[in-house]
Amino acid sequence: MIGAKISRRYAKALLGIGQEEGQYEAYGKNLKEFADFCMANEEFYRIISSQIFSLEDRKKVLEAVLEKSEFADTVKNFLRLLLDKARIGAIKEITDYYASLTDEISGIARADIITARPLKTESLTKIEEVLRNLTAKKVKSSVKEDSSLIGGVVVKIGDLVFDGRVQAQIEGLKETMRRGEYS
Repeated sequence: MIGAKISRRYAKALLGIGQEEGQYEAYGKNLKEFADFCMANEEFYRIISSQIFSLEDRKKVLEAVLEKSEFADTVKNFLRLLLDKARIGAIKEITDYYASLTDEISGIARADIITARPLKTESLTKIEEVLRNLTAKKVKSSVKEDSSLIGGVVVKIGDLVFDGRVQAQIEGLKETMRRGEYS
């Protein structure tokens, strides 16, 4: 596996080309489609990312998939480059970083919402509205359940963390009482 720094460098390089060509969103979709294909077809991914197989054999396997795809030529060449440089194993990390860069360009903030129980649609809508007003950006949210939470919600957006867990509120109340600041 290659490092995060190198994954970011490859993602930034493709994004730069995509911006020049006015196709960065399409390239992102192609990249995601390829990464999803790799995750869904573990044997294919194992073959193209493993150096146990010769580079020529891995190229043939990749080409068979690329021929059937409707990816932009730039993306196909990018994937060939990743294979040649033994970086194709990091396709998921590169794709994720590319997506975060395109979100930044498009004025979209990603929010991770962690709850004890499933969120109702209206609750999620209210949280997203508050985040949209707070960040002045569109919000893409990802909701995860964590059974270790007693109740409440934790929202992570960029470097900001909003801790609305019941446990955090109880700890805050204990600290307030310990300092004698209650009224």
